[in-house]
Amino acid sequence: MGRSRKNKPFYEQVTITDIGAEGKAIAKVNDVVVFTTHVIPGDIVDLQVVKKRKNYQEARVTNVHEKSADRVDAFCDYFGVCGGCKWQFLPYEKQLFYKQKQVGDQLKRLGRIELPEMDQILGSAKDTFYRNKLEFSFSNKRWLAVDEMNDGIEPKQMNALGFHIPGMFDKIIDIKKCWLQPSPSNEIRNFIRDYALTNKLDFFDVKKQEGLLRNLIIRTTSTGESMVIISFYYEDKEIRESLLQAISNEFPDLTSLMYVINTKGNDTITDQEIVLFKGRDHIFEGMEGLKFKIGPKSFYQTNSEQAYELYKVARNFAGLTGSEVVYDLYTGTGTIANFVAGKAVKVVGIEYVPEAIEDAKENSKLNEIDNTIFFAGDMKDVLNAEFIAEHGKPDVIITDPPRAGMHEDVIKTILEVSPEKVVYVSCNPATQARDLSLMDEQYRVTKIQPVDMFPHTHHVENVVLLEKR
Repeated sequence: MGRSRKNKPFYEQVTITDIGAEGKAIAKVNDVVVFTTHVIPGDIVDLQVVKKRKNYQEARVTNVHEKSADRVDAFCDYFGVCGGCKWQFLPYEKQLFYKQKQVGDQLKRLGRIELPEMDQILGSAKDTFYRNKLEFSFSNKRWLAVDEMNDGIEPKQMNALGFHIPGMFDKIIDIKKCWLQPSPSNEIRNFIRDYALTNKLDFFDVKKQEGLLRNLIIRTTSTGESMVIISFYYEDKEIRESLLQAISNEFPDLTSLMYVINTKGNDTITDQEIVLFKGRDHIFEGMEGLKFKIGPKSFYQTNSEQAYELYKVARNFAGLTGSEVVYDLYTGTGTIANFVAGKAVKVVGIEYVPEAIEDAKENSKLNEIDNTIFFAGDMKDVLNAEFIAEHGKPDVIITDPPRAGMHEDVIKTILEVSPEKVVYVSCNPATQARDLSLMDEQYRVTKIQPVDMFPHTHHVENVVLLEKR
């Protein structure tokens, strides 16, 4: 039953029944689908509609009358405020269930193609402290907790080092303990914050574009190495060197300590010069006897241990015998290319980012792999008939595109080249489904394997094997 509130319905005691795309909870009221957040199936809630569309509505929860029997206690103090780990109150086995369901629903609904039975989703062995990279922001606009706003006392200090509040680009929640990255991540962040507060260093003001301390990046590896990158808004050599030296003294085992002076209007540092202060300008990750060099700008799957499981699936789907020419599209730093090279006669990697291609070449050299070759450029421009004539027709194509999926020109070229197999690794089953439908006339899907890389979030990776009809 609903009543109007500012021309938008208000629904009382509605049961949440499902979880859909992008992790949104679903309820049905008078045959209308209503999407909401921060609840799970079995919760009984009141909903205030905030957006009406022809086929659905979006609402916010105003009250929880009864909690689902599936609910578990969130383990993080910032749950519900921080934008990450939104599924903490859902048992991990239920998270896996809904992720697998999401993959199936999107492949069927958007792909509209014949599909085989899906393999059981591969869960992550670790559901906390599994990430190898985190980025934190400094801000002089700390997010205030409810009790701080209600006590009527002006906070003693407003500086913060942590994560952005969802939908509020200038507000940062000050994080004391994050459950995503293993030690020494929390220790490093807390030391830097305490040092900055003690020494009265200026935290960044994103609206005014002023303040010295801007961002902090921490990278760790399963091999025990770590990298710290401090982003300063302007150069102050004395303060910068004092801070960096203090970090080095407190954490003498850091593999790499770097900094960047970023005076731009945005936080990205991929186009900036990153300077080494102490140690190496890279760290190493290991996988099945291989070493992968990771620089400050390198892309590497953020769940190292689960990345190994993902790549094993891709290699198994490819079914390599040692005689195949393999094309690895969107190769990044060549992780997949180098990982499968031992079972192929030749691997050709293509990637848009030139720095990543240099890392890929370095990784091949580092591992004494001599049957890989890498090229930088826009995929739709590089992958053409002339390129294939020069480097050989692929027997297998492995493609791992960004969330937007593959460009239609790339799909067209794949269809023209007509390899025996295509292994499609995706971080977005919706765009994967769209691409599979474009390839359906020539290829049939024979295997589907979801892989969970990001516990406590709705994100899921999916690997599909396509074979020629």
